[in-house]
Amino acid sequence: MEGRMQKISAQNDSRPQKNRPEAKGYEGVQTFMCVEDGYFTTEQPKREYPLLEQILSPGNLNAAYKQVKSNGGAPGIEKMDCDRLLGYLREHGEQLTESIRRRTYRPNPVRRVEIPKDNGNKRLLGIPTVVDRVIQQAIAQVLTPIYERQFSEGSYGFRPRRGGKKALVKATEIISQGYRYAVDIDLECFFDTVNHAKMIEILQRTIKDGAVISLIHKYLNSGVMVNGRYEETREGTPQGGPLSPLLANILLNELDKELERRGHPFVRYADDGLIFCKSRRAAERAKESITKFIESRLKLRVNREKTECSYVGKLKFLGYSFYIRNGKCRLRLHQKTEAKMRRRLKAITSRSNGMGYAKRKQALAEYLRGWTEYYNLADMGSRVKEIDQWLRRRIRMCIWKAWKRPRTRVQNLIKCGIDKWRAYQWGNTSQGYWRIAGSWITTRAMPDEALYRQGYVWIGCYYKASALPKG
Repeated sequence: MEGRMQKISAQNDSRPQKNRPEAKGYEGVQTFMCVEDGYFTTEQPKREYPLLEQILSPGNLNAAYKQVKSNGGAPGIEKMDCDRLLGYLREHGEQLTESIRRRTYRPNPVRRVEIPKDNGNKRLLGIPTVVDRVIQQAIAQVLTPIYERQFSEGSYGFRPRRGGKKALVKATEIISQGYRYAVDIDLECFFDTVNHAKMIEILQRTIKDGAVISLIHKYLNSGVMVNGRYEETREGTPQGGPLSPLLANILLNELDKELERRGHPFVRYADDGLIFCKSRRAAERAKESITKFIESRLKLRVNREKTECSYVGKLKFLGYSFYIRNGKCRLRLHQKTEAKMRRRLKAITSRSNGMGYAKRKQALAEYLRGWTEYYNLADMGSRVKEIDQWLRRRIRMCIWKAWKRPRTRVQNLIKCGIDKWRAYQWGNTSQGYWRIAGSWITTRAMPDEALYRQGYVWIGCYYKASALPKG
């Protein structure tokens, strides 16, 4: 594989280098980093340089390397992880950048990974090699500020200082203005069906450096390895690389501008978006005309069966649903989101997953903290109470099972303040784990306060702590 990544003999770099004591592990990657006065420089490349030279500048490549290192992730087809990346760049970094300048560099095929989706289908990911991830990240870092000036205000996915929560807030503002119907257009396998010719055509309107266009085109055509077999990629920009989200936004910005031209309020997060209208009839017309635009102008596929016009209260958007109260739009948890969350919590609190106390507490805290941070915008006070009661019962069930033998149960019940007679009676019961976990005896022996002191958490521990998006 390293032969494929163009081995070379190391060449000397004439730039002066100074060591940074706390970062000795970075020494030697001279093409990718520049040390000045004891600190890595990450200054922005000067605009008068050609775009490719901005991408290959030491400061930009240094930032790209550190970002890829920070992200971690699975290795590509070369099976090189991020820990080995530094050594490779020390030895081959100089030729890598030279081959890109000479347009002889060939990106490696991505590694196919299939991720199960909630509907039973699979999401296809393409994992680039770590070296290709650095190059893609370097490209994205230079192109992002260029295209940010072109992107629509209605676009929120994979953009600096934006995100899903801000998209949801904007959607509620639009609905509160009287837009009670929306078109939810389903782009069929979007990332796998991007038309390469159309993508390059759009890129060439802004990027005038042919070397950069050529490099991006090579990444689009790099191919994919599926079960050890190489397959060409005649279309698509595989999910999994740092460049794909930016390319997706560049392509779908064409749709954004068309919607703005027609005067349709909309909110888009990557390939998931809503087009708002004030009547069902207007929504139906928008659906037909926008579908034609997407298929004819953008060369994308619209799933007509899943594309729908609906009252906003019936839609799911980024895991949430909408409802109207006193003329204002509010957010609540979509039922599918709750079902998915319960499945995950059930797996963590399974009696037979072998986690043990410490790992189960850690897994619960990590999952619930992240989940609640995102779904904090939802009005779900009563739902939180019900879900937390169910979760605490599952926690008590796990503890009861861990006590195993009747003798151990009796002893632990007594330690928890249960009198000896009841401890003996319940410790020797033949009732099932779930039934016991819902009984008064476990609730008294393991009250909520005691569970919390032991390190167990539930949604109520985090809910509404920091609901509104910042910025």
